[in-house]
Amino acid sequence: MADHFTIIAKDRNTRARLGILNTAHGSVETPCFMPVGTQGTVKAVLPRDLKAIGCQILLGNTYHLNLRPGAELIQRLGGLHKFMGWDGPILTDSGGYQVFSLGAMRKISEEGVRFQSHLDGSYHLLTPEKAVEIQESLGSDIAMTFDECIPHNVDREYVRSSTERTLRWAQRCLRARTRSDQLMFAIVQGGMHEDLRRWCVDETVRMQFEGFAV
Repeated sequence: MADHFTIIAKDRNTRARLGILNTAHGSVETPCFMPVGTQGTVKAVLPRDLKAIGCQILLGNTYHLNLRPGAELIQRLGGLHKFMGWDGPILTDSGGYQVFSLGAMRKISEEGVRFQSHLDGSYHLLTPEKAVEIQESLGSDIAMTFDECIPHNVDREYVRSSTERTLRWAQRCLRARTRSDQLMFAIVQGGMHEDLRRWCVDETVRMQFEGFAV
């Protein structure tokens, strides 16, 4: 992380800080607001307008972009930056949130998550390895590890087992990565339980990631 993120100021009384995150497509001053462009566009806002209001980084989504128009097509067209008409940094979510938001259309196993497409009913298996492969094909600057985003009201036993699986999936994402120009951020889970979240933090920071999402 030290090679990619520099702290430039700290508040003496709190943990607040200012920093600079360096990526292959430019630097991001933190903290910042990251507009969501799930399917390759921030709805109703042109890239030039995003630049004009000071946007530094956009978010795209692995699951939705792979369904439509497809990671292979985007790669053939020159990658997600050219596809979006955006030359700044891009972060891609791994599809872990869709494990939560599309809960009625998926089945979780140790291998990964089997989704039924909301577009045509077809089935798609998203594994940690596949999530990394898609994000590398898209060419985003920051790739997120594949995790299970859980509801807030599940019991502690499930939270523990889900968090353990998320940690195993994070290790698989690390082993699957092949691009040195793409940062990879791990995701901390643990539900509403502070001790489980702290435990997940401790386990995750032992791995060789460039950043962490809390």
